[in-house]
Amino acid sequence: MDANGKAGVATTVGAAIRRFVGGGALAPQAAPPQPLPPLKAARIAIERYGVAFAAVAVALGASLLLHRYRIERLEFPIFLFEITLVVWYLGLGPAILAVVLSSLAFNYFFTEPLYTFYVNGIDLAYYIVFVLFALLLTWFSAVRRRFERELLQSRDELQKEVAVRTQQASLLDLTHDTIFVRDMNDVITYWNRGAQELFGWTAEEAVGKRSPQLLHTKFPIPVEDLRAELVRASRWEGELERTKADGSRVVVASRWSLRRDGLGRPLAILETNNDVSDRKRREEEIRNLNQELGKRSGELEASNKELEAFAYSISHDLRAPLRHMVGYTELLQKHASSALDEKSRRFMATILDSTKRMGNLIDDLLSFSRIARTETRETTVSLQQLVKEVRDEIQPETSGRDIAWRVGELPELRGDRAMLRLALVNLISNAVKFTRKRPHAEIEIGCLEKQNGGVTVFIKDNGVGFDMKYVNKLFGVFQRLHRAEAFEGTGIGLATVQRIIHRHGGKVWAEALVDAGATFFIEVPNRR
Repeated sequence: MDANGKAGVATTVGAAIRRFVGGGALAPQAAPPQPLPPLKAARIAIERYGVAFAAVAVALGASLLLHRYRIERLEFPIFLFEITLVVWYLGLGPAILAVVLSSLAFNYFFTEPLYTFYVNGIDLAYYIVFVLFALLLTWFSAVRRRFERELLQSRDELQKEVAVRTQQASLLDLTHDTIFVRDMNDVITYWNRGAQELFGWTAEEAVGKRSPQLLHTKFPIPVEDLRAELVRASRWEGELERTKADGSRVVVASRWSLRRDGLGRPLAILETNNDVSDRKRREEEIRNLNQELGKRSGELEASNKELEAFAYSISHDLRAPLRHMVGYTELLQKHASSALDEKSRRFMATILDSTKRMGNLIDDLLSFSRIARTETRETTVSLQQLVKEVRDEIQPETSGRDIAWRVGELPELRGDRAMLRLALVNLISNAVKFTRKRPHAEIEIGCLEKQNGGVTVFIKDNGVGFDMKYVNKLFGVFQRLHRAEAFEGTGIGLATVQRIIHRHGGKVWAEALVDAGATFFIEVPNRR
């Protein structure tokens, strides 16, 4: 083979090395995170290839020096060592250059015939072994460097992951919420400061312990059902009862989140807890108070029913003897009036007046008791029509008097017509009664603007009024703010009005000034 043939073999071997090492899966695939500027990259590449060329020259010089002093057969390991250094420190491109140049130098200076690129049959095998060995060394070094880079990259990623996890753990330690992590065997692997504050154990005392045994957890449902729900939904929420380090019990609102690995297998459980012991204690107190209130309400309702039944019974039973008293007093007055003196006749008149007033009181008391016993029958009621009927009913009381009536537009609402009529009778009759001393009476009935879907009706008069400091007594049974000699009445009418309006879910109140009139308001929710 001539020199041109040896050059062709060297070129072919170099191309084969480039194809084998430079391409495919074995080539290093890690790229710099950020590319270098073009000029700087070119300068670095020139320096690397220059160092590779210099390494070949040094290896060649050393081999020639040893050969001059008759130290032979060291050229082969010197060139291999030089190629190894270039591959290890300079990378694949300079390594390819070093392999090609080393092959040519070894062939030219140390393969017979010397100082030519001719390769005879005997030396060809030796030359091919050198090239293949250099190629194998280059491949091994490239793989080693790639593994080393991947290992360094994995180490950097692990350090970043550790830094992130450390930062997350530090953030979790800053919160006062109770957070800890346990594996699928309930062994605690993480315990934050909030858990230490709530339960009393430090992280060193808690980590490595099984949470059910450490906290003596009392579950609301069987543990197997709870874990099945956690695996199915990857989360669970509920209330647990646990024991602190000092032995006291605490109720917590617990939230569990299941962490899975890349294959979806359960890996760990993150649990957060909030102390709800005070809330549970308050709820228990409220529940006990409600039970006590319900018990007392039942007792009060039973007492009210007994009182109403007693009042109804007494009122009903008093009617018969009272009628006898009135009847016999009238007979006595009729037959013995001529035989009595003036003082005795005045006594008999007082007896009759008192018995009649007692009769009216009994009738009002019966009406008041009957309201609580009567079922409410709701219909659509026209307040305008009710006011007209009431005015017609009390017309005998207003005849001969100067009364200015002002009745505005009144709406319709849902309610018991008979009860609402009775309430209006009492209120309008009061307005007529307490304006009796006015030479010109004024009575106004109207409706305020609707608020919150309710109806507010007012009855206003210019009568004698009353002192507002006694307003709390106004709607009590048998409560009167004026003397019976001045204005008749039993003191039950306004109490009846209040009970009727309360039965309709509304309220009643009054505003007045002494000798300047009064205004009564009734507010009833409109359930139309």
